[in-house]
Amino acid sequence: MARTAVSGRLATRLRWQAAALIERREESPTAQTLAFDLPGWAGHLPGQHVDVRLTAEDGYSTQRSYSIASAPDADRVELTVQRVPDGEVSPYLADDLMVGDAVEIRGPVGGWFVWRPEQLEPVLLIAGGSGVVPLMSMIRVRGMIGSRVPFRLLYSVRDPADRLYGPELDRGAPGLDTTWVYTRGTPDDWARPAGRLTPDDLVRWGWPADFEPTCYVCGPTGFVEAAAGMLVALGHHPDRIRTERFGPSGG
Repeated sequence: MARTAVSGRLATRLRWQAAALIERREESPTAQTLAFDLPGWAGHLPGQHVDVRLTAEDGYSTQRSYSIASAPDADRVELTVQRVPDGEVSPYLADDLMVGDAVEIRGPVGGWFVWRPEQLEPVLLIAGGSGVVPLMSMIRVRGMIGSRVPFRLLYSVRDPADRLYGPELDRGAPGLDTTWVYTRGTPDDWARPAGRLTPDDLVRWGWPADFEPTCYVCGPTGFVEAAAGMLVALGHHPDRIRTERFGPSGG
């Protein structure tokens, strides 16, 4: 009986489901959050992603993977899509997909880059650009369940216009500390000069290695490799560093 139930859940995750867009909202000049209705959605863990497939009238289809931004909420799933210049999928999703239109979604996918509510150790989240999306799901689930696990987020963006979820993160929550790292332009009177994430930032705004936090790092490949390397150099055990990276294809 248990084996049959597990097989059924796996089959559900592996099959494509029609998903209708029910809401869209702008997160930045280049990013949109898309809320889909997925009847029978079995839920997801914060940090997981889904595959999205588009099919043209002539039968041509293409797919990309997108992290889930939302906490589990019945049949509703939210994805935040950053428009990739010259991309095949992201410009359509970010600019052309309208409420009532449908795509196909498969998932959720992934079991390593996830935060589980039973984890009690401190959490360090390090995001580069749209790499904040799966980390936002973790933050939202933490708030939804009333967890007291301390979270710290270091979020690197080029300038204030590129921030995703800015108002929500600025409101904060008990036990959640957010630090913005601007690489090209800062707000007026911002104390930290513009520049890339440094070991000093991790020392000042992260967790000491002897606290044994679980560290989640997500962003472009170069950013992730640099941040993970800094964490190891600061004494964090590699087994406690979980990474998720994306390339220029917009997947």
